[in-house]
Amino acid sequence: MTEQETQQRIVHNWQSVQQQVRETALACGRDPNAIRIIGVTKYVDEQLTRALISAGCRDLGESRPQLMWQKSEAMQDVTPLSWHMIGHLQRNKVRRLLRCEPTIHSIDSERVLSAIAEEATQQGICINVLLEVNISGDEAKTGFVTDAVEPILEAQQQPGIQIRGLMAMAGWGTDPTTARRQFEKTRELRDQLQIATGRPLPELSMGMSGDFQAAIKEGATMVRIGSSLFDGVIERK
Repeated sequence: MTEQETQQRIVHNWQSVQQQVRETALACGRDPNAIRIIGVTKYVDEQLTRALISAGCRDLGESRPQLMWQKSEAMQDVTPLSWHMIGHLQRNKVRRLLRCEPTIHSIDSERVLSAIAEEATQQGICINVLLEVNISGDEAKTGFVTDAVEPILEAQQQPGIQIRGLMAMAGWGTDPTTARRQFEKTRELRDQLQIATGRPLPELSMGMSGDFQAAIKEGATMVRIGSSLFDGVIERK
């Protein structure tokens, strides 16, 4: 496949995903503009990442801190561009990661949350974060159990961070119907937390290539799409 053919394919994929998001949102009475598509570029190199940006995607998701900072440093010529950390984060990676000023979707421990707050304060920035919830109860998945989230929201009033909402993934091997029920539980948890704590939690990061339509129907404000955007360009993972 030539570079031009690759670009055309990615443009087609991007437009197709945008259309699916729009149609799904309108069908359930939501504003399509209230949903951000996070293009997950963790499996692709800088060239394909740039191709996705050229297609129109300006929100990029990475699961490994080192890949995020490598790409962000290599693509400083591209603006505007927003980075999203969607994978597990260790405290020793926080300092360098925050130079990218990402939205961090995958907060799964109080220690990491505190480390981000401390480092962000030292750097003079404020980082938007989401608390990852293990809504499926799958022991192989990371994230807080649902009962742990309210005490964290009550306790965390540190400068340097702003908790914007929740992130969740459906359990391994779930069908769209089961995934939708899990997304519904996440939205209900968010609503309960807002009432209990009085804190606004506007963001719900839910849904990937196989189940983002179910997530949108249950209130997702950010959907994390990877394989659908690179279909026909790389092998699905």
